[in-house]
Amino acid sequence: MANKGLVFALLLLVGSVLCVNAQTDADREAIKRTAIDYAEGWYEGNADKMERALHPDLAKRIVQNNDKNQSRLDHMSAMALVQGTRSGFGKQTPKEKQQKDVTILDVYRGAATVKLEMQGWFDYLHIAKFNGRWVIVNVLWETKPAS
Repeated sequence: MANKGLVFALLLLVGSVLCVNAQTDADREAIKRTAIDYAEGWYEGNADKMERALHPDLAKRIVQNNDKNQSRLDHMSAMALVQGTRSGFGKQTPKEKQQKDVTILDVYRGAATVKLEMQGWFDYLHIAKFNGRWVIVNVLWETKPAS
């Protein structure tokens, strides 16, 4: 009888842990929509769409190497990214080349890691559920080699 009680308690514990960590399909769709808004905002020059996808304290970074193989870390804020979007730099990409392939790599509670492949680069996005909305808080990006 004691074994049945222990097994039942263990099943309850495992079940509660799985429920806490499980993400709904709606969460996964919202995470994907956030990444798509970011990409489409860029390509469309739609600053409102871009801003909606970002946390105001976003940090976007890239490691750059000079010809002496010395590295530096370049930063971009949410405001700079929104302003760059508003300037229409992304609109220079022809529609047929506007790549926006989203891969959700991991989700745990209110945190997600997403790979976004765009026309000339990869963005590795950290997306968090903030006040009930999924927003991008960090981006580490890398350019693709010139073809």
